[in-house]
Amino acid sequence: MSVLPIITAPDPRLKKKCQPVEQVDSQIVQLMDDMLETMYAAPGIGLAAPQVGVLKRVIVVDVGHDDQRDPRFFANPEVVWHSDDVASYEEGCLSLPENFSDVVRPAAIKLRYLDRDNTPQEMEADGLLATCIQHEIDHLEGILFVDHISALKRSMILRRLTKAKKAHRPLAKYATA
Repeated sequence: MSVLPIITAPDPRLKKKCQPVEQVDSQIVQLMDDMLETMYAAPGIGLAAPQVGVLKRVIVVDVGHDDQRDPRFFANPEVVWHSDDVASYEEGCLSLPENFSDVVRPAAIKLRYLDRDNTPQEMEADGLLATCIQHEIDHLEGILFVDHISALKRSMILRRLTKAKKAHRPLAKYATA
């Protein structure tokens, strides 16, 4: 397994829609494994393939704890049902480092996907797992969590990231209290 470089905003690749996976073969399994290692190293609880420069519909998540990891792998994930109830979580993103905002999403979902063995699966999720999966699926559509917040706050975050990128400085120098 390898730790891959994570693309940060405002990179145009993060706004592109991803292509479906034809089948989960050894190459896709390797991508999933590399993405999981990258996510753990960052550290994070979810990662989508476009965040590592691969425009394929692949995500990995793990909302478990360090002593009880629970990695999950999804190819071609699709929400086939969502609750009318909503939940708000403070979201962050490895592609928008050191930036957080409350985002409202459906509280529960039903998901259809291919697993690591290329077997079609369905699962239900709620709470943090549902939020994380929806966040990562958004990446596959070219949507970032900042697209769910006010234009003013989104603009401030993206300006700060652009400034940090141009200066080639760590983002902490631009963090606000």
